[in-house]
Formats: sequence, structure tokens, C-alpha cells
Amino acid sequence: MVTPATYLAPMAGQSNRAFRELCRELGGVGMVCTELISSTALENRGSRKRALAWFDFDASEGPLAVQLFGAQPEIMAEAARIVVDCGAPIVDINMGCWVPKVVKKGGGAALLGDCGQATAVVEAVLQAVDVPVTVKVRSGISAHQLTAVPFARAAAAAGVSAITVHARTAEQGFSGLADWSIISRVCQAVAIPVIGNGDLTNLQEARQMQRETGCQGWMVGRAALGNPWLFAQWAGLVPAGTPPLPFRAAVAWRHLQLTERFTPLPEKVAVRELRGQLSRYRLDEPGETRVRDRLVHIESFAQGQEILGPLAQNLSWKEQPGSHSKNNET
Repeated sequence: MVTPATYLAPMAGQSNRAFRELCRELGGVGMVCTELISSTALENRGSRKRALAWFDFDASEGPLAVQLFGAQPEIMAEAARIVVDCGAPIVDINMGCWVPKVVKKGGGAALLGDCGQATAVVEAVLQAVDVPVTVKVRSGISAHQLTAVPFARAAAAAGVSAITVHARTAEQGFSGLADWSIISRVCQAVAIPVIGNGDLTNLQEARQMQRETGCQGWMVGRAALGNPWLFAQWAGLVPAGTPPLPFRAAVAWRHLQLTERFTPLPEKVAVRELRGQLSRYRLDEPGETRVRDRLVHIESFAQGQEILGPLAQNLSWKEQPGSHSKNNET
């Protein structure tokens, strides 16, 4: 387990190095995870270079896990060896992704439909590397096929170091409510640390989850998008509530700066991905979308800076939002 016991979830198109660094700089996050990486792409020499471009890990980021997805034990094992050779300190196996392009290839949450195959993947990865291996799962395939508990028992017996449980089924996707009772059942079934995930937006909910389930930590994904100070608020480093507009703009500006510094992608590609990330910071006055509309059409880092600079009002992203006038709040 890490301290604090807060984990930034792996999110495709979101949890790149820039966003991970931003959450770390703001404070309060204990561990971060890369975007999911295809084991098949890594194992295939023809696509390996392109796949490794997404592997933007640096030793200064630890604690950090590199997440892999795939369905074939031998391919997952080879992919794990590759990322560990590149410096990955922890390997996380994705068994929670529900999107069709992953599931139709047998990876992600599809593995929860076959606990034998899922366990074989885990065992192959454990045998291939000498770093800790963790797993992220969902409750199961559907409400009629809840497999998190039997799989968790098998994974713990095989030797995984921890398991994260997103308390929704693959069939739910991100819809409906998370059923925390499945987290409780997994906690009761295994002796390894269990990290709870699903419907966590504030510290009160996190504490409630821990009381109800007995989980040892919390993983936050979508709630941190456009809200990377969430972890700092949980740690008491940033006041609760929505920070003032200049602070939000300064953090968005820092997000842009870190993207420009760390992205392995061409500027045009990186900026297109950044558009959606910056638009989540809610930089308009209530009822307006002018700033958001401009951000979703930027073509360069310079254009983003031109928009965000005046909004930040020369405020350093490191300054505490509580030190500024409430007249700046939206």
C-alpha cells in the first residue's frame, strides 16, 4: 500500500504523464497509473515503437504502475517483460475496460467471463517479472454474472499484490450507480489490499466507502478530470469546494505547459487530445460557453496560452485558492 492511499486511475486519452505530473504537483495523490497499453502491440516488433510512445514513464513519478491489457497469457507475459525492462516499477493488468474495441479481442473486462483464462493471464505475468503485479477489475460481466469475488480469490492465491474493484459491471459501462457491496465481498474474500473505485467525488464519499466495505484505498478516475486538485482537497492542501476561477485557469495553464513539455506526440495530435481536457475546467461564467468553445478549437499550445493567460490573472498555479477574493469565484 502507498501513503496516502489515493490512486489516480488509468484512463485512455487522459492519464498521460502531463496529467499525472499535474496531480502530483497539486498534492495528495499516492500513486498514479499510465494509460492502458496493448500487450499485442508491444509484443509485435512492427508496432512496438508506436506502442512504447505511450509509455511516458519517468523514474521520478513513482509510485507508478504501467497498465497492460490483453487476453493471451504468453503475450501478456512478454509485454510485462518489455515494460519492466523500460523501468516500470509495478505492472497492472486491466480487467476492467468495457469498451468494444478492447472487449471484442478478449481483453479488459471480457476476461471476467472466464476466470480460468483470467487467472492464467495473471500467473503468466507473475512468472515473467519480478516487480509487484496488481489487477483492476469490474464487478463482473453483468448483474447475472458477478465474478469479481472468485477471480479475486484466484488472483490473490497466485500472488498479486493488490486488486482494484470498480463496483460496476462491464454491461453498465459508466452508467447507473456503483454497487459498493461487491467491494465489501472482495475485501472479505482476500487478505491482499483492495482499492475501491466507483462514484467517489469527495472525501466524505471516500470515507463512507471505507466504512461500508473495509477497502484499504481509493481509486479516482473521471472525477479528477478538470478537477485534479481533488486529491489535494482530500489531503487538506486545498480548501474544499470549487476553487476560484483564476486558480482553475492557472491549473489548466499548467496542464497545457506540462503537456507541451512531456508529450511524445506531434503538437497537432497532442493539442487535439488536450482540447477535451482543458474544456473540463469550467472556465466560463455560469450559463456561458465562450471560453470552452474557444478551447475545443485550439490548434496550438500558443493559442491555448492566449486564452488561459488572461483568465489566470497572473496567479501562480501553486498559490492556494483560499487566499483570493470570493469575487473571483463562479
